[in-house]
Amino acid sequence: MASIPYRRQPSRQTSRQASRDPRDEIQVQMDYYIGIDVGTGSARACIIDSKGDIVGLASENIGLWQPQTGYYEQSTSDIWRCICISVQRAISQHNINPSYIRGIGFDATCSLAVFNSDTDEPVSVTGPNFDTDRNVILWLDHRPVEETEKVNATNHNLLRYVGGKMSIEMEIPKVLWLKNHMPKELFDKCKFYDLADALTHIATGNEKRSFCSVVCKQGYVPVGVDGSVKGWQEDFLREIGLGDLVEDNFKRMGGVIGVNGDYLSAGELVGTLCEKAASELGLPAGIAIGSGVIDAYAGWIGTVGAKVDLGSEQLSSDVAKNDKTQAFSRLAAVAGTSTCHLAMSPDPIFVPGVWGPYRDTIIPGYWMAEGGQSATGELLKHVIETHPAFNHAISIAESYHTNIYEFLNEHLKEMMTEQKAPSISYLGRHIFFYGDLFGNRSPIADPRMSGAMVGLSSDKSIDGLSLYYYATLEFIALQTRQIIETMNKAGHRITSIFMSGSQCQNDILVKLIASACEMPVLIPRYVHAAVCHGAAMLGAKAASADAEGRTEPLWDIMDKMSKPGKKVDPTTDEHEKALLKVKYEVFLEQCFKQQEYRRRVDDAVSEWKKQDA
Repeated sequence: MASIPYRRQPSRQTSRQASRDPRDEIQVQMDYYIGIDVGTGSARACIIDSKGDIVGLASENIGLWQPQTGYYEQSTSDIWRCICISVQRAISQHNINPSYIRGIGFDATCSLAVFNSDTDEPVSVTGPNFDTDRNVILWLDHRPVEETEKVNATNHNLLRYVGGKMSIEMEIPKVLWLKNHMPKELFDKCKFYDLADALTHIATGNEKRSFCSVVCKQGYVPVGVDGSVKGWQEDFLREIGLGDLVEDNFKRMGGVIGVNGDYLSAGELVGTLCEKAASELGLPAGIAIGSGVIDAYAGWIGTVGAKVDLGSEQLSSDVAKNDKTQAFSRLAAVAGTSTCHLAMSPDPIFVPGVWGPYRDTIIPGYWMAEGGQSATGELLKHVIETHPAFNHAISIAESYHTNIYEFLNEHLKEMMTEQKAPSISYLGRHIFFYGDLFGNRSPIADPRMSGAMVGLSSDKSIDGLSLYYYATLEFIALQTRQIIETMNKAGHRITSIFMSGSQCQNDILVKLIASACEMPVLIPRYVHAAVCHGAAMLGAKAASADAEGRTEPLWDIMDKMSKPGKKVDPTTDEHEKALLKVKYEVFLEQCFKQQEYRRRVDDAVSEWKKQDA
């Protein structure tokens, strides 16, 4: 069940005043900031005050279309409509004066949005006729398989900055797919945005782009990095067949700094809310708009700035000194449909299978690395819903007015008591589940990876479902350890995990991650809203702009507005630690043996395939 937002309870005097005629009251002016988070399934509006406390929160489900297997599409018109509903609902439900809103920040999934460069209207991405209002190719869309292979076959130097390979989830392969499938006259009129940049464009009318979007997902290398002169790499675009985007100094992608483009780090002032957008949102025009970020990065902003004593090994006990160097040891794990693992460093660190290093995306001059698991929430959903006991379990969960995850967690605890087991992990000691059912994003970056199970039984009961579910939680935790170990071996120094997203409400999973990784996990105060809380901080940064457009440092905003959370420590039980150590060793064997088995089979059938050809 979702947590209830933390809010101060009104005093008796305040309650009595609320019952009076509001026209008799003098309303105290407050400064507020709105964070807008566009996820895969919903748009959320979060309103915070100058102390960082959430005072308003609302959401609206957005449309998602799947015209064929592997294709996922959305519409910026539909997304903007849902944003407007969420903002208006959050304001009206909490009686906030719109004239006191000072800044707005956006985050969104790293999806490709397409508009007409002449009319600024949405351009359909739905082939073969391209005649719908759906102009967004979602991050999880896997249509550009051949295009991704072509991109990676270039072995261009820029691929070093995306973990060695450009993922099918990124946006250049999707642009290339559109080039290959759209009528030429239509493609020639397209301009392209990452979704977060599309939203700041709708809000302001400006064409400014965020470093977070273009560096992380579009192959942009910041000027000065590895000799990059214009950011966009002309030879790369020409080699893959997108040479037409080079024209007019890359105008259709955002342009060139100092010529026809402007690129901003997180929360820097894009512009102010234009009249049209203001009217639709129900807000006054002129509100400061901050440069947007990809949703996972808003999770980083919304969590890692918290003042918390993680112990002398992880952090100086002087938590009052909470400068940005603390962030170098803190991994942000943003866990929803998939999980992103984000870490900041003062210098570039190249990690095989981990995206980045990305400069300037969040704080100018600093570097971000992004590991990830392609499917965690989606994996749990798949495992549960495909088990024979699912319908029985969901009916019981609904009778108790709870969700399936909380029901299964409680069932595991009951099983532990009934079987007199020393821990839940002991129940699943002989089940070895490897869960890359949706391919592997990090750290081996192999989209062909799949699942494996040792200990599979014929048990069709809720007990059997619960154990399978536990094994999936364990897999997520063990793979998190693999990602962190890979990052630390390359030069990072991660010693704690700051978690956000829906999965940080799962107490068994959080404890497993802490124990498997042997480091504390910090759960944010706003467990249900850390990502949009981070987006709201972008609005606060934008609102701090002086007459020259210079804004307050983002870390200072985070330090001031972040709230202390709940620390979950690793297990101290030596027996459970020994069990998880062995489980991790088996996990690694399952991971690399699968690749070995596939190679051996491919070698065995290679001549067979040639004979058939």
